[in-house]
Amino acid sequence: MQPSAPHYDERLTAPASWWAITALLGISGGLVALPLGTLPMLAGLVGASALAALVVSSYGSVRIRVVAGSLVAGDARIPLTALGEPVPLDAEEARAWRSYKADPRAFMLLRSYVPTALKVEITDPDDPTPYVYLSTRDPQALAAALTAVRAA
Repeated sequence: MQPSAPHYDERLTAPASWWAITALLGISGGLVALPLGTLPMLAGLVGASALAALVVSSYGSVRIRVVAGSLVAGDARIPLTALGEPVPLDAEEARAWRSYKADPRAFMLLRSYVPTALKVEITDPDDPTPYVYLSTRDPQALAAALTAVRAA
């Protein structure tokens, strides 16, 4: 395996129900413009559908990767040397760390439609961020990838 090949790669895609809502928003845009005629109705349908699809697609395109000695989560790139031990969180623990246990200084990559997460302490003394919280569908695999890359 090449050193730059990803050891873990996950895209937090939006659920199918969000795409159904996108279609309904497109239909609503067409219905709003219906009294103005056929062409405005089609323009409303296409415009509202495209806008809603753009929002859902961009929100659901965030990636979590472990690549070349770094954890890449969305726009953040964190060197593995600055990370402590990963802690996989089940749905109940993840909910607790998203709410009453949360530290406002933490880096949190949240997706409401992903119930499980991974919490990793930041060990860099110059970084005020106490931990990284990542919504992930497979926290055990992400923790294993972080541990394997740090051990190598």
